[in-house]
Amino acid sequence: MLIPKKQRRPKRTYRDSIFVDLFSKDRDAKKNFLSLYNALHGTNLKLEETQIEPVELEQILYMGYYNDVSMLINGRIVVLCEHQSTLNENMPLRCLLYIAKIYESLMPNETRFEKTVHPIPTPEFYVFYNGAENLPAWSELRLSAAFIQRDDNATPPLELIVPVLNLNKPAENSVLARCPSLKGYAEFIRIVVEEQRKNRESFMERAVRRAVKAGILSEYLTRKNKEVENMYWGEYDYATDVKVQRREAYNQGVTQGIAEGEKRGAHDKALETARKLKSLGIAEDIIYQATGIPVEETCEVQSR
Repeated sequence: MLIPKKQRRPKRTYRDSIFVDLFSKDRDAKKNFLSLYNALHGTNLKLEETQIEPVELEQILYMGYYNDVSMLINGRIVVLCEHQSTLNENMPLRCLLYIAKIYESLMPNETRFEKTVHPIPTPEFYVFYNGAENLPAWSELRLSAAFIQRDDNATPPLELIVPVLNLNKPAENSVLARCPSLKGYAEFIRIVVEEQRKNRESFMERAVRRAVKAGILSEYLTRKNKEVENMYWGEYDYATDVKVQRREAYNQGVTQGIAEGEKRGAHDKALETARKLKSLGIAEDIIYQATGIPVEETCEVQSR
């Protein structure tokens, strides 16, 4: 549902996270992304032989944010990746909306009305999770799980599957072992969290020094150490904003429920008054003026 402009919350300025920078923005992003793609598929595609194009759209999924990483591989496969520290179980629906917009941007308008099938890139969706919940190393979110009515014994008429990879379980997640950039990212974030818990003062500087010394994303962190802190806070702000919006939505629902309850109570009281006035033979137009109950409802009260 579209929110009227006057009711919209101010949008937080989008800042690329370390994850986005590593796999979509950095000078080595295509190399890192291809390493991730090969790790996910067990392939060995070469960078010089593979066409990788970013697919960027206006922000449509999360208010004020873009999808993290969207890449078109050799014009045949669209891979959408999202990093989350707070798992959103609505990701299949969000991905459905996003891939529809991607297809809309890739297809000329006239092809939608052609008789023959117009080929479209095969979509793939992934969530890379490193939050506090104890999730399995690999799990799935399915669009069909959200259907109001479904038959678990039948094939869903529409399905979209989003694998969720838990970066906190490297020993159980072979993708991390096959993709040095993803493994380095997971290890670096772990170090950042550890240093932040020890002492919030200058924890990013300590985390960078510790990671470089351990050979974790050392070239990247040495080259971009001044930018890493802002990117980390962009990542942190995203997770925080998700929690804030969830809490606001809950509070709004409670407030709306109270208001609706009060409205129903006032209406029921007016109906009761109308019933009494009707039993005394008061004219319907006077009852309406006194209670605000329409003539139809007054007649309904009389028939009860």
